[in-house]
Amino acid sequence: MSKLVLFVVDPQQDFCDPNGTLYVKGAEKDMSRLAKMVHRLKNKIDDIHVTLDSHHLVDVAHPLFWRNSSGKHPNPFTIISYSDVKNGVWVPTNISWKKRMIEYVEALEKGGKYPLCVWPPHTLIGSPGHAVFPELFTALKEWEEDFAMVNYITKGSNIFTEHYSIFKSEVVDPNDVTTQVNMPLVNALMEADIVGVAGEAGSHCLKNSVLDLADLFNDDTCIQKLVLFTDATSPVPGFEKQQEDFINNMVSRGMKTSTTTSFMA
Repeated sequence: MSKLVLFVVDPQQDFCDPNGTLYVKGAEKDMSRLAKMVHRLKNKIDDIHVTLDSHHLVDVAHPLFWRNSSGKHPNPFTIISYSDVKNGVWVPTNISWKKRMIEYVEALEKGGKYPLCVWPPHTLIGSPGHAVFPELFTALKEWEEDFAMVNYITKGSNIFTEHYSIFKSEVVDPNDVTTQVNMPLVNALMEADIVGVAGEAGSHCLKNSVLDLADLFNDDTCIQKLVLFTDATSPVPGFEKQQEDFINNMVSRGMKTSTTTSFMA
């Protein structure tokens, strides 16, 4: 009998509620559709893994972390480059971190995925925005009533590095295991026959999680286990092409796509 596992990335209020601090347009509908699928397939889903973006207010990608020569913090969506930090256009509010941040932004640019973007403070630990979208949470709780347990995994609590992917941070901190490769989760997903993938955002955290997972699988045929629910993820506005390119790339590598209504219908 096939083992079906659900892998849900960051289905949280700050991303999914229209009043959330970093709302992804359409995410509330994504999560509503996903909740209905969980309810429909609850007796067929063997395991569920849910990632939770978990930040402090002081965070390398939040305004409070940075200031300019006038002491002003950057506006959300400001891009901070290596040259900006090196030349003092933007410096850490705690100036003793400047050397570390120069090295960090340089490493980011060498990685070539994203520049450092300052986001509105979001998914703050303990805040209402950190919570799972209520309709989905109800469905997950209903699934747990059969004496199962959702595996909730947090990411993003290290204030010195961005952490889009659940599997590792953008720049790994050798002194913090939470930023390093999460092989237990990789191994858990490898044991599945089918891995249904959903969550937010398809241009950022879901995208990077799936790309890392595919690269960490020790057998390329494992990528064929992945099924992305295209009606249960949306891009950050302005990053639609990044999501489209990601899906096309992963499909070319063997990932399948489906919708929450047609999957195992």
